[in-house]
Amino acid sequence: MPPVSMAMQAELLRLDGNTAFKKERLGAAIDAYTEAITLCPDVAVYWSNRALCYFKRKDWTRVEEDCRTVIKLDNSSVKAHYMLGLSILEREDYAGGIKELEKAIELGRDAKPTGNMVDDIWQALSNAKYKEWERYSSKQAWNLQKLKDACERALLQHHFLENPQPEEIGKEVSKDITDQLEILKEVFNKAAEDDTPKEVPDYLCCKITLDIFRDPVITPSGITYERNVLLDHLQKVGMFDPITREPLNKNQLIPNLAIKEAVRAYLTKHGWAYRMS
Repeated sequence: MPPVSMAMQAELLRLDGNTAFKKERLGAAIDAYTEAITLCPDVAVYWSNRALCYFKRKDWTRVEEDCRTVIKLDNSSVKAHYMLGLSILEREDYAGGIKELEKAIELGRDAKPTGNMVDDIWQALSNAKYKEWERYSSKQAWNLQKLKDACERALLQHHFLENPQPEEIGKEVSKDITDQLEILKEVFNKAAEDDTPKEVPDYLCCKITLDIFRDPVITPSGITYERNVLLDHLQKVGMFDPITREPLNKNQLIPNLAIKEAVRAYLTKHGWAYRMS
């Protein structure tokens, strides 16, 4: 443990950094956090605060470095996993970025991060999965087209080998080839369908936001809502079910585990091809 005077000095530097950050003096904030890190390198918040400054500057390499240090010191930091995920995505490492964002979502359920961070993480995760799908889809479409071309060539070569005198039976050969090429086209069209984004079923979406559920809860009326949206309604609008208008308070909300599992299964199957609004 560092001497008390060093710890106090580091904390004062953190406060100076916070003041500078609020005034958008990022250079001064970085300098203050760096001095605090020099005095107390094992305090995660100093690293995460400096990472946030680099994040504002879009200095992704330094964001990644500092966030990795934060996670070594405190693996439960939602903010660090979130910023790390975004910095990794900047390198177009979608698998790595998605992994960190999913970790941030998992931790965020219990940590109750401030502001709109959970929504921001979900949006970033959705965009990352969509970009991952775009890359996969483009590569898959290219491979399918090459395979289709190869199959068409092989089919034509086979027909000409089987029919060395096309002048005598040209019409039959032409019709036979046409039919088989049409079948081949249908097969490849069917294969391409699996790479098309699917529309999310209504029962997996909140009736208020029309967005896919993240944390679904069911009311005594039997209607399922997104938890945060419903809690916001109860606080700002009134203590009643938004649809049935029946009296309702937050203690009556029950997690809808069946819908939550259905969402998980849907995203496992289609999540990479679904972009949240």
